Amino acid sequence: MADKSPLQQFLSSRRTFLKKAGLLSGAGLILPPGLAALGAGRSTGQNGEPHTSEADGGYVSSALEKRQERRPVAGRIIRIRGQVAVQGRGLAGVAVTDGLRIVETADDGSYELLSDDRRPFVYLSLPAGYRIPVNPTSTARFYHRIEPDDSGEMQASFRLERDPRDHTNHRFLMMADPQTENAYEVERFHNETVPDIRKLARDLGDDRPLFGMGGGDLMFDNLELFPEYEKAVYKTGIPFFQIIGNHDILFDVPSTQDSYRVFKEFFGPTYYSFDVGEIHYVILNNIFWFGAGYVGYLDRDQLDWLQADLARIEPGRTVVASMHIPAFSTQHLRLGGDQPSPRLSTANRDALYQILEPYNVHLLSAHMHENDHIFEGGLHEHNHGTACGAWWTGPICFDGTPNGYGVYEVRGSELRWQYKSTGFDHDHQIRVYRRGSDPDKPDAFVANIWDWDPEWKVFWYHNGERRGEMKRHTGLDALAVELFDGPDKPERRTWVNPVPTAHLFHAAPPENAGEIRVEAVNRWGKSFMARMS
Repeated sequence: MADKSPLQQFLSSRRTFLKKAGLLSGAGLILPPGLAALGAGRSTGQNGEPHTSEADGGYVSSALEKRQERRPVAGRIIRIRGQVAVQGRGLAGVAVTDGLRIVETADDGSYELLSDDRRPFVYLSLPAGYRIPVNPTSTARFYHRIEPDDSGEMQASFRLERDPRDHTNHRFLMMADPQTENAYEVERFHNETVPDIRKLARDLGDDRPLFGMGGGDLMFDNLELFPEYEKAVYKTGIPFFQIIGNHDILFDVPSTQDSYRVFKEFFGPTYYSFDVGEIHYVILNNIFWFGAGYVGYLDRDQLDWLQADLARIEPGRTVVASMHIPAFSTQHLRLGGDQPSPRLSTANRDALYQILEPYNVHLLSAHMHENDHIFEGGLHEHNHGTACGAWWTGPICFDGTPNGYGVYEVRGSELRWQYKSTGFDHDHQIRVYRRGSDPDKPDAFVANIWDWDPEWKVFWYHNGERRGEMKRHTGLDALAVELFDGPDKPERRTWVNPVPTAHLFHAAPPENAGEIRVEAVNRWGKSFMARMS
């Protein structure tokens, strides 16, 4: 029998898992364009009103009309008063902010904040030990829109609920780039990613708190589909915080602030913070639209707010900061360039690094449609493979990382992580290609280990005997080449191409090698095995 191609091997192993997990319907999981249809139901909005789907449209235009009616007159001072309370009792020491100024609640939970009409929201830095407040769609709701009376005054109070579970150990997901543009992609997102997250949540159990982060590019420019993202979050059964991406904005607008309008109508502030257990989480917005394109950039107000937010956190504490565009990407190095593109990195990242320097920081990012670990600026940046892979053109990103998301386990102040491939079990971390799959290494077999970082060890075995460590190299993933390389590939988006990755490993086995296995051992000593089929 002829050897299976990389694509045939991939689909065979994936189909086996899906059948075992009960996630594969009789009609198949991946529907061709034209046969996929959006669900007929409606999701609920921030105040319980139904959102319309793509079929009847109009929610985005309605949201913009509401925002236009609220457009303030510049220069007006607004006095906001309120209380943060738990079961009727005030909660002291909670940070309340308008995205620039920060005040803390008094002993009785009361606060007073002087804001201005340029700030759209007043919101909390959610304290540890409380349930994440959510909209009816399970997206996080920790904010009020600033809407003063004629005298420039308003009331905005917050009610929190204690969580009886211990938050010291908890888990969270980073779901980068769902990036749906049409009915076909929404169908795949709902039928692949969502059931996989639901199954993961069941497997993890409910003894520890679990929440998610939507890592930006929730949409692919078609903002009418935000309600479909909300439906997906609701179906996962866990609360989600949202990060804004460069495809979640309006383009035909006069300023970067105007570009965020629809995202804010659905999800509130574009940057904020919260605590879970011993970890301080910060969500940032580094999407800067300048009329002719976007760059990764953090504006002055946000940096000032971040500095004030972290001033409340003792130095040395673990901070998890998340934003869509990476602070720094290594893709330009793999392509032979000298500098990262300002569209693929954060232009003023040094200012961010300086603010984060006193803390133990893990920086989470998305945007690149590949999986990479970057050690730059004194921190560890985790750049995540995406839920949509290479823009829903197949089952992988263009570096060969399977469609998927990051899963994080927090133990006190320590983070552990593992990439979860959609449609595979938890331990699917390696894909092995036969000798000759890489034309640059014709005598070697190759393994792609997508969550590799420098603390990992990679070994190969011949007929059950360990033969040594494999050598790392930069190259193209063989499955990505098969799916994406060529002027007419992939069929749906011919501009997608394989991109060199640095998490490939090779070794040269003897002729007629017999059984070949690869073992990858991560930084915590957990071993993953894969056999060359």
